[in-house]
Amino acid sequence: MGSHSTKTQGSIHDFTVKDARGNDVDLSTYKGKVLLVVNVASQCGLTNSNYTELTQLYEKYKNQDFEILAFPCNQFGSQEPGDNEQILEVACTRFKAEFPIFDKVDVNGDNAAPVYKFLKSSKGSLFGDSIKWNFSKFLVDKDGHVVERYAPTTSPLSIEKDMKKLLAVS
Repeated sequence: MGSHSTKTQGSIHDFTVKDARGNDVDLSTYKGKVLLVVNVASQCGLTNSNYTELTQLYEKYKNQDFEILAFPCNQFGSQEPGDNEQILEVACTRFKAEFPIFDKVDVNGDNAAPVYKFLKSSKGSLFGDSIKWNFSKFLVDKDGHVVERYAPTTSPLSIEKDMKKLLAVS
């Protein structure tokens, strides 16, 4: 309390989110893992390339303390209109995604999910740098701190070198 440090306090591990089935998931279960947090959509021009490359990254690093957390969001061009079942169908059937897909959230605005408020405050301007589009990505270290933020157009595979640096640290 009363701390005036410029660095955002807390970590992603302080949050609880809902999975696509509506169950609570305590993000502290991901302590010790490098996380890539992505807001996903099923009907975006970026959907094919992002899901494909995210799946490739996941296949390669899932056994090396790496996890992808995908949060569907319908705030960008209404490109995620479906319910959770339909979203899972696209992610898991069409793209064979094995990483967790969470409940659909808002990432911008007053109703933004608290975990997204945290992510944006960690890597954004003073007033929070709103998410620009589907497939914005946040790289989070093993301690739950946001290390880097990437644009929607940044290909997941190009993030690999930054991930490897974090994964190498024991």
